[in-house]
Amino acid sequence: MKLSAKRGFAGEDLAAKYLKDKGFIITERNYHSRFGEIDIIAENEQYILFVEVKTRVEGAIVSPAEAVDYRKQQKIIMTANTYLSRSFCELQPRFDVAQITVLTVGGREEYKIDYIENAFTPEAADGFF
Repeated sequence: MKLSAKRGFAGEDLAAKYLKDKGFIITERNYHSRFGEIDIIAENEQYILFVEVKTRVEGAIVSPAEAVDYRKQQKIIMTANTYLSRSFCELQPRFDVAQITVLTVGGREEYKIDYIENAFTPEAADGFF
């Protein structure tokens, strides 16, 4: 497995742990539709979260959050719509980004999370919600 894939999986694991620690239940990981993939779907009593996890090394040209551009947001929104149409969920949807930075400390890699709630809104989806 490539180093970038290992870092990506480690970043997703960190984001899932972060959400569990905040009281969310992880209902799906790597959910696929014909439109794309959502890294993590999680719920609590109020929200259903659709979380994009982006992992980058410290000093990368593009920050993890910047990598979730308009096109990527549209894919996530359409995939979330597909999920909701099949799950009959009545919770408030929210689109978050887990920004994971890989730091090198003393020759070891450490992961830092910057979790962005409501990173983007479905209004840009032209009426999907």
